[in-house]
Amino acid sequence: MSVCVAQPTAKDIELLYETARIAAQSRRDGNHPFGALLADRDGNILMEQANEVVSTHNDCGHAETMLLMRAAKAYDREFLATCSLYTSVEPCVMCSGALYWANVGRLVYALTESKLLGMTGGNPENPTFDLPCKEVLAHGQKDIVIVGPVDDAALIARIVHDHEGFWD
Repeated sequence: MSVCVAQPTAKDIELLYETARIAAQSRRDGNHPFGALLADRDGNILMEQANEVVSTHNDCGHAETMLLMRAAKAYDREFLATCSLYTSVEPCVMCSGALYWANVGRLVYALTESKLLGMTGGNPENPTFDLPCKEVLAHGQKDIVIVGPVDDAALIARIVHDHEGFWD
């Protein structure tokens, strides 16, 4: 297994702003402020997904996991290996596992799991791991490209804003 860390492209940043939009809508809808999308190798959005933890009473209803389960049903493994998962916040252990098993070959995220832990603290609705996805995925047998965290202050501020006051 090889985890390759890469730098974001302008298209990656554009699509991460889309995940921030999805996350903001998720919060407005009463769910946790997380958003994800799946894009093909050309950056065309194939699927979007907001967090569903509250609305479906499903603690496994993370945006990334729900999206990846849908994607695994809709597309074959070879195609998914050429796709990218974009997410506003670094995938947790469960979501990293879903990425691995769905066979998505590239991950792009904005905010770190560690930063999220600093915002959620001990909130029982999000008992966040402080375990980087790179570490989780490095123990697998697949080649996965990881882009993140990104260094875009405006994007990070927007994502942090959606979490402010939510976990109090």
